[in-house]
Amino acid sequence: MNIAAIQMVSTPVPQENMATAERLLQQAASGGAKLILLPEYWPVMGLHELDKLQLAEKPGQGPIQDFLATQAQRLGVWIIGGTIPLLSAQPDKVLNTTLVFNPQGESVARYDKIHLFGFTKGEESYEESRTITPGQQVVTFDAGFAKVGLSVCYDLRFPELYRAMGECSLLVVPAAFTHTTGQAHWEILLRARAIENQCYVLASAQGGTHINGRRTWGHSMLIDPWGKIIDMLDEGEGIVSGALDQLNIDAVRASLPALKHRKLI
Repeated sequence: MNIAAIQMVSTPVPQENMATAERLLQQAASGGAKLILLPEYWPVMGLHELDKLQLAEKPGQGPIQDFLATQAQRLGVWIIGGTIPLLSAQPDKVLNTTLVFNPQGESVARYDKIHLFGFTKGEESYEESRTITPGQQVVTFDAGFAKVGLSVCYDLRFPELYRAMGECSLLVVPAAFTHTTGQAHWEILLRARAIENQCYVLASAQGGTHINGRRTWGHSMLIDPWGKIIDMLDEGEGIVSGALDQLNIDAVRASLPALKHRKLI
């Protein structure tokens, strides 16, 4: 089964980002992808962290969700919609949410990002908890050809989240890793998650210098269960893609049955 991840350099203007996403989704589907992943914050990278509050939608209602549902149905593919801002119980915060749409355009899974990024080094500082309410539930879904585990960006640093998903064939990581942390840790963490869970990892990133001055690392990639990078895009918008081969997963798990050797002490 062919799968793909879209890399973007999102702007503060949602209409521009939707146009870019539509073009790249079409390109990925035309290339044979049956499941397509968008990056974190793809609808907007605002000039201020509060900008996303103005775009927050009610679950099941709003132009961003309508766009994702329409594209999934039109292209006949699974779309994992990166993250979009949904209203939370706290009026001054949003949920950073991944929604999954099946080829009929139906919303079939939802994951609210659990781990909120915080980082300070010199003049570079981020604190997602100022504007985002954390999620509480681990989420997987059945795409027919694969059990898929949902995670977002900073979740990547917490391997216990992926263990809680059980045995998946595919883990997805929409992200907006900073250039600083991405350069140091992005690839090694992604490959570690693939190796230790003996499954494919598909990571879709923001990748470039944004209008708000933020620089994201990019390097969207697809990794196989042995930790081999199948495809990767360093910076700029574009697509990475490749095949998810269940027989390869089975072979890796049979030759090195690490998941069966686990000891919980």
